[in-house]
Amino acid sequence: MKKIVLFSGGSACRSINIALCQSGVEVTRIVPAWDSGGSSKVIRERLGILSVGDIRQALMTMAHGEGCAGDVVKICNARISANLGLDDARKEFLFYAKRGHPLLERMEPGLRSAILNYLNTFASAVGDDFDFRHGSIGNFILTGACLAHNGDVNTAIFVFRKLCGINGNVWPSSIDSDLVLSATLKDGRTVVPQDAITTMSEPEARIGVAKLDLSRTSGERPTANSAVLDAIAQADLIAFGPGSVYTSVIPHLLVDDVVAAVERANCPKVLIGNILQCRETIGLTLADVSSAFDFHWRDHGGSSGLFSHILANRVLFPFEKTVGRFPYLTDGLSETPAYMLIRDEFEDAWSRGQHDGEAIAASLLKIMASGNEAGRA
Repeated sequence: MKKIVLFSGGSACRSINIALCQSGVEVTRIVPAWDSGGSSKVIRERLGILSVGDIRQALMTMAHGEGCAGDVVKICNARISANLGLDDARKEFLFYAKRGHPLLERMEPGLRSAILNYLNTFASAVGDDFDFRHGSIGNFILTGACLAHNGDVNTAIFVFRKLCGINGNVWPSSIDSDLVLSATLKDGRTVVPQDAITTMSEPEARIGVAKLDLSRTSGERPTANSAVLDAIAQADLIAFGPGSVYTSVIPHLLVDDVVAAVERANCPKVLIGNILQCRETIGLTLADVSSAFDFHWRDHGGSSGLFSHILANRVLFPFEKTVGRFPYLTDGLSETPAYMLIRDEFEDAWSRGQHDGEAIAASLLKIMASGNEAGRA
């Protein structure tokens, strides 16, 4: 089975992940471990572990793509109500943790026992005053598994996959729990941490990001997850994106040893361009995005160019057009021997501003087949 590694963020990669799962290849998602916002923030601040939200979301996408829709997946997709008081939210959590939910009752006893054990491990760790509101049951289970296995997130992910029946892999690029992402803007100001970069004001966004830094509060350099290095070494194709360029995709290159591992990998390396601009890329083109990748790639030891192929959505309008708040991302690229530029209509016909997962998957499979043919030649 051919192996594709996707360096990505969260929801932007969903349709592509699903289409690849259904195309008969082995998919490995590499996701961020430095998320400082959302429901994961509360868990991270209370327990001092790495953010599990993007991991759980990617695992649920993998489950969807593989057709896993059992009771465990349904439980892991559930959330605590957001509009409750603290006491009522805790009671709702205990409805799961104390075996009250009907889905738990009809599970095989071993599965049920494992889930209840992880939920109660989580509850014991966070204490009676934890705010469960809008929390993901899947995040609680995954965190509980991490705690139950001595903080080993790779083991927790393996157990979570087995509980849900998921075959594909999802790994954080680093297993360090104290990662902090910061951005230096082109006027010299620093924006930190990750969620502050994602929610920059429009004036800050238009100044633009000059450089990213990923550091540990311990002062040490971020270390690569060994599972990620193994996946890169075995890959038949490595893709970057789509997703939030400066907070979800480029920062993977800032983890020690990732650049060297990608450079050693003898396979196509593909940039999947976003369909729309976002707050992080206001006023930029795909050429600008590619240059940002190239800067951080070379700044962390990369020598030759990172990408062998770039997938660019063909914008059909001769004027600026927006979907919601943001305009389409034009490519601004020119033909060059450095990489193969593939322009096509990669937007989903039914969901404006979103990728057509099947079209992207078909392009990646074609690139991978061409790369394999070139290797055999």
